[in-house]
Amino acid sequence: MLDVKQMMKNCALCPRNCGANRTEGAGGFCAASDKAEIYAAHLHFGEEPPISGSNGSGTIFFNHCNMRCVYCQNYRFSQLAGGKEFEADELKDLMLSLQGQGAHNINLVSPTHYACQVANAVLLARKNGLEIPVVYNTGGYEKTETLKFLEGLIDIYLLDMRYGDDAIAVRYSSSPDYVRINRAAAKEMHRQAGDLKLSNSGTAEKGLIIRHLLLPNGLSGTESVFDFISNEIGKGTYISFMSQYYPTYKAGDYKEISRRINRDEYDRALAAFYKCGLKNGWVQEYMGACGDSDFSGSNIEPDVFS
Repeated sequence: MLDVKQMMKNCALCPRNCGANRTEGAGGFCAASDKAEIYAAHLHFGEEPPISGSNGSGTIFFNHCNMRCVYCQNYRFSQLAGGKEFEADELKDLMLSLQGQGAHNINLVSPTHYACQVANAVLLARKNGLEIPVVYNTGGYEKTETLKFLEGLIDIYLLDMRYGDDAIAVRYSSSPDYVRINRAAAKEMHRQAGDLKLSNSGTAEKGLIIRHLLLPNGLSGTESVFDFISNEIGKGTYISFMSQYYPTYKAGDYKEISRRINRDEYDRALAAFYKCGLKNGWVQEYMGACGDSDFSGSNIEPDVFS
């Protein structure tokens, strides 16, 4: 078991290395304390098909985040307060409860700043009968040293690769050096988990899935991202090609991202996907100005803990 209190006195879990003393309350960039704060937890059916399956993904939505995406679709819990604090033993019980409801997996949404608490809870849950895979669902601003102490505890990494340009990552997500950090994290995740493996019923058992959300005006750097994945991770990597972007939270303050993507942007991004020789994954259909996609990724409206 990790000594959470000690590690939280000078927090260096994420690439910011802000050194906040989280034992004294909310602190640092993420504004999280040393207790895991959870906004909601339930069976979720809006993830990629092998994550949701037929029974749903046992999804735990953590409060706070180590990124500040101005267009965050989950801003109610990533950027605003309002969750319930859980000790490791309580988080363990929550995981076991979701398994008991028939969840295909335990899906940890934005867990980066609670990596220590998650590690301890998963260890406890495994000792007490947790048998389903654990999914680490992240915006991608991850420190490889932190990922290494999660090795053996995480079965499936669900990783965002949002940008191919650091200046854009800073402008929209306040995340310096995102490209290098994100790509190093992808390599470490792939080293640990490998390419995605599916069960006979088609649900995910182990491996890496990379999500790429298309932003307007080519701001996602799609060609650069897919070229990296193809050449540095592997053409067998499973990709979640997401067209669901819509302007929410503070996106209206930025004219260039204050609309959905258009058809030309979608077609060019999809052409880049195929050009790089990538072949596995899921492609959301073009949604136009106000259409719905066939899966919603992390765009959810969860039931909140009372």
